[in-house]
Amino acid sequence: DAVPDPHLSAQQLETLVAVGFNPDRARACLALTRDLPNVYATVGLHPCDAAMFSSAVRADLEGLALEAKVVGIGESGVDYYWDVNTKQLQLESLDWQLDLARRLDKAIVIHCRDKDGSRTAFADCAAALRNAGWHKGILHCFAGDAELLETGLALGFHVSFAGNLTYKNAQIIRDSASQVPLERLLVETDAPYLSPVPKRGKPNRPEYVAYTLEVLATLRNLPLETMEAITSQNAKSVYGLTSPA
Repeated sequence: DAVPDPHLSAQQLETLVAVGFNPDRARACLALTRDLPNVYATVGLHPCDAAMFSSAVRADLEGLALEAKVVGIGESGVDYYWDVNTKQLQLESLDWQLDLARRLDKAIVIHCRDKDGSRTAFADCAAALRNAGWHKGILHCFAGDAELLETGLALGFHVSFAGNLTYKNAQIIRDSASQVPLERLLVETDAPYLSPVPKRGKPNRPEYVAYTLEVLATLRNLPLETMEAITSQNAKSVYGLTSPA
């Protein structure tokens, strides 16, 4: 379906941030920024691509990160759901990207996923963030534990919620969204994954973020328009976007 609702379309999205999670994807995101004035990019190395981490990749990403429309580093982080064999490389990559974000004064986008019933990835990620002490960042697609949330908030991070906020079995995520100060809240798509209800099971699209926003507004007992204004301003703040594209 090209447009999910008569009042909802991609044309109504003021600004988009395309996430470049490895060098090839970063280049694709940067190409979008050149073609579309309201698209910005991040540049980084996802923990699931940590096997790529090398001096050559570091040099490549550092060069790409200097592009004018790069507003963040990442997504980086820790992921033990898919592969724990690259644990050390994941942590080294995360430390390096935290340092790069600090040196370039950009937000770092943090991915953290653990195996069901485990919190090792959450604990390792929280420890890395505390050790780095960098204050500008986003806990992306948040589904972590209390320690990770408290660590991010104490450092000054924003916390972003995706379509899984709308799922029936996501009470823990909704509890987290209830605790985040309004001035730190963000919404996202994580497209093409995690399509929100009522689009669950279909490829996600940028405009579907409106469904997640609606659930977040209800959760925080605020009018939809107010929550939209809050999250839009928060995104501009953390990414350093001082005016619409």
